[in-house]
Amino acid sequence: MDFIHQVVALVVTLGVLVTFHEYGHFWVARKCGVKVLRFSVGFGKPIVSWYDRHGTEFALAAIPLGGYVKMLDEREGAVAPAELHLAFNRKGVWARIAIVAAGPVANFIFAVCAYWAVAVIGVNTVAPIVGEVKVGSVAEQAGLQTGDEFISVDQAATPSWQSVIMGLAAHLGDSVDIPVQVLRADESEPRALVLSVDNWLRGDAKPELIESLGITPYRPEIEPVIGLVSPDGAAERAGLHVGDLIVAIDGEPISQWQELVAVVRASAEKTLQMTIDRNGTPLTLGITPVLHQAKDGSSYGLMGAAVKPVKWPDEYIRLLQKGPLDAINEGFRRTYSDIKLTLGAVKKILLGDISLKTLSGPITIAQIAEESVSSGLESFLHFLAYLSVSLGVLNLLPIPVLDGGHLVYYFAEVLRGKPLSEKMQLAGLKVGVALIIFMMVIAFYNDLARIF
Repeated sequence: MDFIHQVVALVVTLGVLVTFHEYGHFWVARKCGVKVLRFSVGFGKPIVSWYDRHGTEFALAAIPLGGYVKMLDEREGAVAPAELHLAFNRKGVWARIAIVAAGPVANFIFAVCAYWAVAVIGVNTVAPIVGEVKVGSVAEQAGLQTGDEFISVDQAATPSWQSVIMGLAAHLGDSVDIPVQVLRADESEPRALVLSVDNWLRGDAKPELIESLGITPYRPEIEPVIGLVSPDGAAERAGLHVGDLIVAIDGEPISQWQELVAVVRASAEKTLQMTIDRNGTPLTLGITPVLHQAKDGSSYGLMGAAVKPVKWPDEYIRLLQKGPLDAINEGFRRTYSDIKLTLGAVKKILLGDISLKTLSGPITIAQIAEESVSSGLESFLHFLAYLSVSLGVLNLLPIPVLDGGHLVYYFAEVLRGKPLSEKMQLAGLKVGVALIIFMMVIAFYNDLARIF
């Protein structure tokens, strides 16, 4: 069932983003007087198609991993003399530049609108408050203390842990001083601190940004009370019930759920003697956690039970919401921030500062899409916005085959006063196809490696 959900989430996600991207090309092409022959979402044989009054075929195709807009073009087939003025290749260079650039621009516009919607709807988030600081860590050396709340990273506001992570991510692989502001519980003004990193997580395939600095986010103490028992799991077989309070394991007292989890994870296929309190009656049950193989290759014990939900204290919750007008600025700000972060990541991948193992393909996108859908509308919109920015930026890279490669050709034409030779364009096309295939193979390999 998870697989089906992930496939549906992937199809919806790519369908939305590809449609906006291709509509950008389509709309500007029409405005520039170019005849559009086909607007396709997906590749391959159309599943369903129809025509509009201009003769354009709109199609939904079988392979939902992209799309395209096919325009009238003498380079791709014979064009009737009466329609030569409608051919893409007959248009001026600036019209061709506008048509090609319109796809990525449409992705950025979509991201602005999505972030605007998220800001207007509003979302409750956990305040980025430090729970613990590891002795000798970068955080301790910077003067960070338990209870400090992050106010900004690199002068950008950080109302959530996600925004803290996004701010820090820009410095992956760097040797730099990262300015942050924190607010202490007993102070009214933010305090300026500096996190000094050296080749920070350079080349790390799975960078853990917060943990690597020696920071553990604050979490409320959670009593080890059973809130859910999975059917046919180790907990059910042992006789655990919803509402049971775990008091001790093998005679060692347990006061927090995190302690219980740590013991269970480390005790796969080992029988544990759990002392529980069931409605005031003490009981001892033997439970044997099953061995679970994770997608990243690690293994640990699971008992098939979940904790009773805990309500966060109100003082640790922040409502992020803006009015319709203020949200416009927020949409542009977040989109610009994502563009900057994505460009920085591409540069660092090329320089080797960020590992190629961080690249993700459709399998990972499907997993994240399904998780974001399950988390609610705001989460899904945020995911769509960030992915839309990534799609727009990657399409603008100066690689033949991509929009950015075509733009390089057209700007070269502006400078030279004439188009590049067909031979040179064909050579660039071959290089571009090779690069795209190489990156796709790496992305698929990384996806499969995370699973197996």
